[in-house]
Amino acid sequence: MMEGVRNYKDLIVWQRSIELVKLVYQLVHRFPKHETYALSDQLRRSAVSIPSNIAEGQARQHPGEFRQFLHIALGSAAEVDTQMIIAHELGYVSTTELHNIETLISEIQKMSHTILKRLSYE
Repeated sequence: MMEGVRNYKDLIVWQRSIELVKLVYQLVHRFPKHETYALSDQLRRSAVSIPSNIAEGQARQHPGEFRQFLHIALGSAAEVDTQMIIAHELGYVSTTELHNIETLISEIQKMSHTILKRLSYE
């Protein structure tokens, strides 16, 4: 598999994804109560899906499966991005907060694509 990686916790993309989860949880905590089982819940689930799929894919120790789970993580990252834009449009998050989330998501996406490229050669 990838050199120097003993498990998913060694992956910077997984570590950054955990940071994204924490940031999303902090932000949705401030959302209006009526969003608890709507946008807030969907955002939390999408965010948690990113590091979870990275972990599951890497733990399977097979490049093809890791690629599949990275693609799922990328889909979840796009969901978080879209949901945060919606939250911004609804006035739940500031432009700065949205920018910070989008920057982190972009970083996660770039790292995921880099891993996908490396895995395609294994």
